Amino acid sequence: MIIKSLIRILPFLILFWSGCTQKKQRVTITQQNVREALAAYGKENPENEVIIETKAGNMRLRLYDETPLHRANFIKLIKEGHYDEADFYRIVNQFMIQGGDLTNMLNYTIPAEFNSKYFHKKGALSMARLEDDENPKKESSAAEFFIIQGGAYLPRDVEEEEKRFGLSLTPEQKEIYATQGGYMALDQQYTVFGEVIEGLDVIDKIAAEKVYDEDKPLTKIPFKISVIEMKK
Repeated sequence: MIIKSLIRILPFLILFWSGCTQKKQRVTITQQNVREALAAYGKENPENEVIIETKAGNMRLRLYDETPLHRANFIKLIKEGHYDEADFYRIVNQFMIQGGDLTNMLNYTIPAEFNSKYFHKKGALSMARLEDDENPKKESSAAEFFIIQGGAYLPRDVEEEEKRFGLSLTPEQKEIYATQGGYMALDQQYTVFGEVIEGLDVIDKIAAEKVYDEDKPLTKIPFKISVIEMKK
């Protein structure tokens, strides 16, 4: 009887095992397939909010649908555990906090997705990249990201910096730079693909940590990052 029962349910067990195996398979990204692979992954994984937990508090971030490759890549790395051992390894007060895992480098870059709607205001989530001479297309690092702290600009400085960097800011963006602050020099140079929507004060706490060699935290600042499931 036991053998007959097992025979009857065997096809269902095979289907179940096959489904579990498929879910655990990782999509391999290369420089050759980066656009197609991330576009396909993004369709299957539409989440656009994440939580970063730190000793200084938690930050909730929204990722932009208008930067689909960066959003999909970030969600993919989080789900696959790439950031499980990561930390904020570079901090510059009044500028930004940078995080990732330098011991687990990836062999591709992400095509730039500049969008004038999104700028480096305080709380902006952006991807690091190699300098221009090695990276003329300003493609993003696969995994190293930073969150802007910056500082507030005087209204006249906003106008001067806008001209200096060849930007075309909206009145609302100018107002945000003059009140909330940010770092204008990075606009249209690094891809902004999200922003902190809760926990802006956490950026200030992390940026105030003591450093050595100008930007290395004296005490390690690990973080845990997780994807917020979308409501059905």
